[in-house]
Amino acid sequence: MALFDLPLDQLERYRSCVPEPGDFDAFWSSTVREARRHEVLVDVVPVATGLTLVETWDVTFAGFDGHPVRAWYTRPAGVSSDLPAVVEYLGYGRGRGLPQERLTWPSAGYAHLLMDTRGQGGQYGSGGDTPDPVGSDPAAPGFVTRGILDPATYYYRRVLVDAVRAVDAARALPGVSHVAAVGNSQGGGIALAVAGLVPDLAAVMVSAPFLCDIPRALAITDADPYGEIVRYLAVHRGAADQAMRTLSYVDGVHHARRATAPALFATGLRDTICPPSTVFAAHNAYAADREIAVYPYNHHEGGEAHHTARQLTWLAARLPRP
Repeated sequence: MALFDLPLDQLERYRSCVPEPGDFDAFWSSTVREARRHEVLVDVVPVATGLTLVETWDVTFAGFDGHPVRAWYTRPAGVSSDLPAVVEYLGYGRGRGLPQERLTWPSAGYAHLLMDTRGQGGQYGSGGDTPDPVGSDPAAPGFVTRGILDPATYYYRRVLVDAVRAVDAARALPGVSHVAAVGNSQGGGIALAVAGLVPDLAAVMVSAPFLCDIPRALAITDADPYGEIVRYLAVHRGAADQAMRTLSYVDGVHHARRATAPALFATGLRDTICPPSTVFAAHNAYAADREIAVYPYNHHEGGEAHHTARQLTWLAARLPRP
């Protein structure tokens, strides 16, 4: 893919004009408060993985409306002292898979909670284990348009509350000190929202975040998942205003303005899935210390292992292990 978005010098100055709902804070504070009425930890069961250098537990915690959400909790084996924890959120369509798959953070000496994404896990990877028990009005195939006509029924309202509760669950587990949030693509958008909804995270790492500056994304790309919204509105021709109002409640630009933890962003300048201007929109609005890694010749894959190495160095400087 050729360069298609703004030049880098303009990206660095770009500011989104996506409108913010007047009741944004009230909407989210009441939503999170309602979810926290439920005791967070439901079940924590040790898992035999065949791995000797880490220990893993199958965690079930109470997410949106108390719905059970699954996660893998993994720690370096034999470490009883408190560790900083990395709560990780997954890309679009992926489930938590198997506990042997994501070992970077526990291998680096962190506790690691990998949240399953409700209703997802059937598109790639090794599957998921968390259903979404809530139905919706007619939607385009995928997840982005489920319940899109009302912020109260929107799919990502439930997902973002699950994500906040994943941080609550990590803090309730034994042996956890500070908590960082990390994610790529959909997971990056979720981690960014958590940065705005949870005021005392230690750090945030957000790569190619989805659901940022959504009106601009819809204007410059028809790649999925944004393409799902385009196809939905092509059929539901009078629903654009309602849909855009709903999407404004999950837009990462607004969550970024409320963040307090230091953040490391990343973008590929040829990324048509989460275009670089939408990533810079969130980065440039971010209210706390932030930096961004730019990969000029990369698409949605970004820096891959090169960026993981940068994340490890960056996080170790802000969240030292014992």
